[in-house]
Amino acid sequence: MPSHPRPLIGLSGCLHGEPVRFDGAHKRDAWLLDSLGRYVDYRSWCPEVAIGLGTPRPPIRLVAMDGETRVRGTKDPSIDVTEALQDYARSVAPAMDGLSGYVFKSKSPSCGLYRVKRYRPDGHPDPATGRGAFAAVLHEGLPLVPMEEEGRLNDPLLRENFVMRVFAWQRWQALRAGELEPAALIEFHARHKYLLMAHSQAAYKRLGRLLSDLSGVDLEALADTYEAEFMTALARRAGRSRHVNVLLHLQGYLKRAISPGDKAELAMAIEEYRRGEVPLVVPVRLLLHYFRCHPDDYIAAQAYLDPYPAGLGLRNHI
Repeated sequence: MPSHPRPLIGLSGCLHGEPVRFDGAHKRDAWLLDSLGRYVDYRSWCPEVAIGLGTPRPPIRLVAMDGETRVRGTKDPSIDVTEALQDYARSVAPAMDGLSGYVFKSKSPSCGLYRVKRYRPDGHPDPATGRGAFAAVLHEGLPLVPMEEEGRLNDPLLRENFVMRVFAWQRWQALRAGELEPAALIEFHARHKYLLMAHSQAAYKRLGRLLSDLSGVDLEALADTYEAEFMTALARRAGRSRHVNVLLHLQGYLKRAISPGDKAELAMAIEEYRRGEVPLVVPVRLLLHYFRCHPDDYIAAQAYLDPYPAGLGLRNHI
């Protein structure tokens, strides 16, 4: 299987180990830096320091005011840095075009991506949650770039999905970086057939129809449509039944190559995975073993069998 180039991922500065928290501390994330960091590169941002709040600094929080969310001082409500954080996000967004992903600090009024606590002007909690001002602008401006919070990456399914999308987006970026050719688009789609099927068979078919006749087509416009559908499909959770469907399709390529005993062993591994008795890595490893013994050029190119560096062990837990 091919090796994986190193994607560039954006990262909240505190997760990178930088002492930029409001109290002068950091929140260095061991998995991101010591495990995933073996295979990716990071570029970090701390918007609160960047807009001049300093370290240490008075804490800030989201406040629900007159139908909008403001970022104000926790102890000094005269501090309002909403526009400063938003403007900073817009100023750095162009420098993020080359990113293959971004990991934000959870619960942060600037960087929190999901369910950040909001408060009312009187200091009481607001029933609705919000999104950090910096993260919100980037999420809106870069909707296809895989984005997550470090806390959610403790969930094995979310972790695997995020890393899978990072490497898929990097492969797509590499394709778009060169001169677009019909053959390259078709080859990309073929390579990602089973990865797409594991997330959305309907999306795979729609994208196939999109590429069915490329004569006289504006390839740049078509690629824009393709990438939106492609990344939206991969963001959907791949359930166990969809993985089983893909595994059975891949098993079909071996029906004339392996012995009856090997077929039974592979079928048992897929069934044990379907029942939740073994993780996905078990049938996938068997498939890789048999395809090494009985090579198939089409299968060797499939991203499903090698979506990201195996050393991460992500399929050991799903």
